[in-house]
Amino acid sequence: MPIEKLNSQQISEAIQGLQGWSLGADHESIAKEWAFASFKAAMGFWHQVAELAERQNHHPEFWSNYTQFRLRLTTHDAGGLTALDFSLAKEIDRLHLAR
Repeated sequence: MPIEKLNSQQISEAIQGLQGWSLGADHESIAKEWAFASFKAAMGFWHQVAELAERQNHHPEFWSNYTQFRLRLTTHDAGGLTALDFSLAKEIDRLHLAR
């Protein structure tokens, strides 16, 4: 069964439940950026996110530059945002808060 792409109202409601995530200009992705005290801390967080994403079989796009770390979530199979993206975003935020 294909994953259902969210409509604009569902996206607006879902993003209100997130802190610090921004909606892409095309309304088909969400993104967030973090800054860490060291490269090691940034990569440690990435490792945790990678493990979480692998368990959920939903993999983010990422960018890292020394202590800066940015994630972008979208569901490529659905051609935009799905509930999976918002669920993963919440779990990633929980990981970050637990650090």
